[in-house]
Amino acid sequence: MKLLEHKDAYPWPRLVFWETTAACNLVCSHCRRTDVTDEVSPDDLSVREAEGLIDELSGWGRTILVLSGGEPLLRPDIFHLMSYAGKRGLIVALATNGTLIDQGVAKRIRESGVDRVSISLDGADELTHDTFRRLPGSFRSAIAGAEALRAAGTPIQINVTVAKHNADQLDEMVRLAKGLEAAALHLFLLVPVGCGMEIAEEQTLQADAYEETLNWLYETERREPDLQLKATCAPHYFRVVRQHQGMGVDRDDPSRTTGPGHPASHGAGPGPVALHASTRGCLAGSGVCFVSHSGKIYGCGYMPIEAGDLRRNTLAEIWQTSELFAELRDPGCLKGKCGVCGFRRVCGGCRARAYGSTGDYLAEEPFCAYQPGSRSELLSTVSECQGEVHT
Repeated sequence: MKLLEHKDAYPWPRLVFWETTAACNLVCSHCRRTDVTDEVSPDDLSVREAEGLIDELSGWGRTILVLSGGEPLLRPDIFHLMSYAGKRGLIVALATNGTLIDQGVAKRIRESGVDRVSISLDGADELTHDTFRRLPGSFRSAIAGAEALRAAGTPIQINVTVAKHNADQLDEMVRLAKGLEAAALHLFLLVPVGCGMEIAEEQTLQADAYEETLNWLYETERREPDLQLKATCAPHYFRVVRQHQGMGVDRDDPSRTTGPGHPASHGAGPGPVALHASTRGCLAGSGVCFVSHSGKIYGCGYMPIEAGDLRRNTLAEIWQTSELFAELRDPGCLKGKCGVCGFRRVCGGCRARAYGSTGDYLAEEPFCAYQPGSRSELLSTVSECQGEVHT
């Protein structure tokens, strides 16, 4: 994808995910990568390049840096980088599988000043998680890691990839997260890319099941006010919220629409709670970007279309001038039913899932049960696209 002439400044991303290393000690069935190895790559950003990225982000206000992988704890200088980012004023989150965390590691993480650590648990019991993660004992190790972090005083978040193997365990996942005294439980709806393509047919929830899961989330948010719940890679949740609250189709900036349980009503304050803030559905290239271990820039970690290269341009240049990002930010570019949907500004459909299913990142969300077609929706789209309905 090419870079465009820099014109009006676009707001800086809310979240930057940096794949600190591609190395990982697990071989999970849903991994977005197909070249998993436990060896650190010589192509990883150097410590100097990493510090340069952090320095750049530090001038962007409240952008949150998420240190992911692979398994970031396999990177030898990860503790230095966590501390460096904190000292530069960034809100920092560490995304780990938790299996390498003991009391000593937990103490070092706390001393680095990380605001929150997310641990992935893909089942409410050992059998479900270990089967999905393809490593016996990984559930127990992850639980032990979470408990060590809790004892060290570091806030934790539980991430769960929701697919057919665990869709009936969501209430148990809530109880597990609360038992671990987690601050948040984030649901990641499976995106069929990388290794996930191998299990897509077997594991991907179909549209009706997605809808059922998102309705469960809406109701559970109200029953569990002390646990932050969030759906990721499920932008149609913002449509579900509006339907439950009788808001109708979108006409305005979704961030202005708040209310009890509405996603935009969370995370208004500073510090770790801001890690939960969100204002709309798919944020790829508009509120989120992904930096690969070698410095390649993508809209998100699940959409393998390069927007630029950190070793050729600054992240600011890529963010402001990428042709890919410009298309992802324009709801008028959406095709199929997403293009005529009155919720397109608050949802937008998962662009990575559209790409994984059709090869077109602007195609309609393939796992959305909603069927637009009201006269008001169609008139809204005609007006927005200056007389042309995208199909």
